[in-house]
Amino acid sequence: MQREINDKTIRLRYIRVLEKFNTKTISLLKYDNFDLELFKKATLKAYEELKKAKTCELYSEYPVAVKNLAQTILNTLDEHSKDFENEKALILKQSNLLEKLKNNNRYKKDKHKKKKFNDGY
Repeated sequence: MQREINDKTIRLRYIRVLEKFNTKTISLLKYDNFDLELFKKATLKAYEELKKAKTCELYSEYPVAVKNLAQTILNTLDEHSKDFENEKALILKQSNLLEKLKNNNRYKKDKHKKKKFNDGY
């Protein structure tokens, strides 16, 4: 008896695999003793896991940004300069913007808190 997998489940799995790929590669970039060859090898290994996941369309802002970061990492892996510092800075900046986007929904400023009804109790 085989159950049909829901589209939402496939989408969530795909997003989680993308996040895992990004987390692995970003942590490698943040090492003090960064080695480009080790980074390439580990990123290609993580990419093999990413290829196993079933792809699907992403529409929300955060998942699209996660997918764009993964694509940026793979593109810079193929075409990079000799010192890799500019690409490293670009990927880390994009990663920080992604974390900011992720945390943006958690914290909301209460704009009009003085105008709330207070009955004195």
